[in-house]
Amino acid sequence: MNRVLPVALLLLFVIAGPAAATDMEITPFRTVNQSPLVQIFGLPTLAEATVAPAGKAVVSLVQDVASDYTVSSTSREAIRLDGESYRWTLAARRAFGGRFEAGLEVPYVLYGGGFLDSFIIGWHNFFGLPQGGRDSAPKNKLLFSYAKDGVQKLKMDHAGSGIGDISLTAGMQLYDERDSESHDSLALRTALKLPSGDSNALRGSGSTDFSLSLCGSMNNFTEWGSLGVFGSVGGMVMSAGDVLRDQQQNLVGFGTVGLGWGPWSRVSFKFQLNGHTAFYRGSSLVELSRPSLMLVSGGAIRLPSDYRLDIGVSEDVAVATAPDVAFHLGVSKQF
Repeated sequence: MNRVLPVALLLLFVIAGPAAATDMEITPFRTVNQSPLVQIFGLPTLAEATVAPAGKAVVSLVQDVASDYTVSSTSREAIRLDGESYRWTLAARRAFGGRFEAGLEVPYVLYGGGFLDSFIIGWHNFFGLPQGGRDSAPKNKLLFSYAKDGVQKLKMDHAGSGIGDISLTAGMQLYDERDSESHDSLALRTALKLPSGDSNALRGSGSTDFSLSLCGSMNNFTEWGSLGVFGSVGGMVMSAGDVLRDQQQNLVGFGTVGLGWGPWSRVSFKFQLNGHTAFYRGSSLVELSRPSLMLVSGGAIRLPSDYRLDIGVSEDVAVATAPDVAFHLGVSKQF
């Protein structure tokens, strides 16, 4: 592990290459809580404060790989979330009317026992982090289960994959001021998530979700590189779904805040906090009833032909409300 960080930094320096003419703006990671009981809902992944430029389209492909391990119980309840999820999302959005955009997001979701358990155990040992029982549990197994008052309300122990819940998105530019030294922007975004995925396999929730969010960012271009802050806040209303239907909340709030530094025109480093209120009620277990907070850290690389690559790692700041660790990769391009 002590060799991984230097190698990664060296790779960033090599890829960065010669400086380009424009500074790299700081933008949010396109990732949300990948817990199998949360990612089935329509939390918006896009928190950018700028819509697609007039006459242009933005296409992105995002991959999130998450490893879950949490076991909790009370006298009435017991939950076990042990497994890995792989989520690929193909998204496209196109500008129209100058200030507006419309888009589509299609996810593909895979669950399995995975292969990351030994790596994460070593990671936790290296940094002196608690294992939470992962080191003594069977490795690379899949079991998502929840029981309450002697009733098995959720159980999934078989791997599978398929299309998830598709989302229709839209955005409106409220403010956008740009010059050679700064770029400040504000956008209103909305999304409608449709129940297209199989809720029995946790590839969808069975609910129709509608979200509305306000996204803002400020970028300053200095002699030390680009400095940026960004944030979003919003709410989502959901119809009754199929997963823990009698305990599902119908309204949740969510938000994002982050900052970053782009020392070169082709490389930036950034940190982002994602949070949301609980998606379930009627439980005393942290995994279901507590608000979630996760930290995403990493950066972005501007590749040749103006492709943009985001690389991030997330940890559950509010323990057990999100996966122990998740790895994020996102590639986007403007056409």
